[in-house]
Amino acid sequence: MSQTKPNYPWMWVPSLYLTESIPYVIIITVSVVMYKSLGISNADIGLYTSFLYLPWVIKPIWSPVLELVGNKKKWFLSMQLVLALVFLGVGLTTGLNQFFTITLAFFWMGAFASATNDIASDGMYLIALKPDQQSFFVGLRSTFYRVGMITGQGLIVIIAGNLEESLGDPTKAWSWTMIIVAGLMLTLTLINFFATPNVREVRVKREDQPSFGKVFGTFFTKKNIGISLAFVLLYRLGESQLVKMASPFFLDERTAGGLGLSVTDVGYLYGTLGVISLLAGGIIGGIVISRDGLGKWMMPMAFAINAPNLGYVLLSWQQPDSFLFPAIVVIIEQLGYGFGFAAYMVFLIYLAEGLFKTAHYALATGFMAMGMMFPGMLSGYMQEWLGYPGFFVWVVLATIPSFVMAYVAKYPREFGKKLES
Repeated sequence: MSQTKPNYPWMWVPSLYLTESIPYVIIITVSVVMYKSLGISNADIGLYTSFLYLPWVIKPIWSPVLELVGNKKKWFLSMQLVLALVFLGVGLTTGLNQFFTITLAFFWMGAFASATNDIASDGMYLIALKPDQQSFFVGLRSTFYRVGMITGQGLIVIIAGNLEESLGDPTKAWSWTMIIVAGLMLTLTLINFFATPNVREVRVKREDQPSFGKVFGTFFTKKNIGISLAFVLLYRLGESQLVKMASPFFLDERTAGGLGLSVTDVGYLYGTLGVISLLAGGIIGGIVISRDGLGKWMMPMAFAINAPNLGYVLLSWQQPDSFLFPAIVVIIEQLGYGFGFAAYMVFLIYLAEGLFKTAHYALATGFMAMGMMFPGMLSGYMQEWLGYPGFFVWVVLATIPSFVMAYVAKYPREFGKKLES
């Protein structure tokens, strides 16, 4: 490849991954809070919002198109513009009688656009940076990806909560919130247009272009692919269920087993305390892997991402009146998640090594989404069946496969370690 514009990763990696994560978290996570505020049941929330993972699961089907046709920058800029229009559509239809069906349809369109944006953005990361840069910037990348998620779970939810209080109408509050999100997406699209480098991608001759079958086949014939995919599917088995029911737990009335917090309270939990902890965990995780390699830190990071789930068990048992206890749990959880997620991201980069990095990374993240979708679809039913205390105990038990797979996964122990200059 050759570059026709200066490549300054510190400038474009943060904005690119903010724009990758914000639509994802709005579609997958903030929709949970919105639908809970608008009176949808936990079972329906868990089922339908988890089903929105599907485009991320099946995105490998069209990822070879982005590998073989077009320009990565044009692809992700186009999809980001579509996402701005999608969120505008959600905002304008929230007040309709059939809002649940209509907004789900918009979120579905947004999910396909966001999944395609992910493929192109990750492709830019892989082709614009050298291998040692990829490892070094994984901390910055995963941190800003999580900052985008916290922007959604925190700032956007706080805005919605404040609008609910000032307008006295959750429907209007969420309508205006989604219109604001549309404006944010448009702004980020413009930033990425100017900040991301123009990379001239190397193309093979048409007669030498691989078939879709070859692109897929070279992925599924990788060494130890079975164990690798099991790791991708199971590393976040507990988290995949916790993430769907954590906000409903905070928002539900105490008589229903929840903590009775307001939408604004939930936004502050994730958007202030959570973001500081997450930033610290993500940055530290990227630094230590870059220094020592993935092998040394895999098991400690598996512990960090899973052990904090015990805090939700204690919260559900005690239902404290104080805001302090939930705040401590969220701080520890986000710190552990930021630290532990770095190992997951580096493993996905390892899994994409070789030919067709963009398509293979899309395949890996498709399995990642599958690992979140199916458990998440059942989470609402499990919560309604077990109640919040029983559900969170189940979440803790569901972390056991994560430790097993972190122990048996195969990869070079030095992978991710910064090359000596």
